[in-house]
Amino acid sequence: MKQTKIAVLVSGGGTNLQALLDAQAAGTLHRGRIVLVISDRPGAFALKRAEKSGVPGLEISKKACGGQAAFEQKLTEALEDHGADLIILAGFLSILSADFTRAWDHRILNIHPSLIPSFCGAGFYGLKVHEAALARGVKVTGATVHYVNEIPDGGEIIAQKAVEILPGDTPEILQRRVMEQAEWILLPQAAETVSALLADR
Repeated sequence: MKQTKIAVLVSGGGTNLQALLDAQAAGTLHRGRIVLVISDRPGAFALKRAEKSGVPGLEISKKACGGQAAFEQKLTEALEDHGADLIILAGFLSILSADFTRAWDHRILNIHPSLIPSFCGAGFYGLKVHEAALARGVKVTGATVHYVNEIPDGGEIIAQKAVEILPGDTPEILQRRVMEQAEWILLPQAAETVSALLADR
């Protein structure tokens, strides 16, 4: 059975990466295999998670590269060196250019902590998404996995899962519930679905 080789791009703690690693260990992610983790932030804890699971990890920062073009060239070289077929953005905070996303058309996935098109786009990431949802007074939020194009959170939606907002929620409490009830379930499922599609081509 052919497997799709997955590279996961991260910026922080790597909780969504852990969900993918756990799914792989459990066998629910079996049409794809994580072959590389890249962090754009030095010292990201996600790299420790990768190391513990025996997955190669790299730091490639835009600042160290000196600009977007050099950063994306380094990313491309690393992806090619590891034979990556699919990129998953798991809390990756760097914006990728139109040239890069075009080169990986329908081969980059992102997880966003809201039901797109609500609370998404430039500036909506991390706790800011949950702060906005609470400030707006919506009763339901959730997470979305989508393909990545040149528009932040603008690519075709693959899957969504709703999460109820409860009285007394803070952004931190809501963030945790969205992770547990939506993100950590949805992302491995979408990774498996897209890996199977790519592997069967």
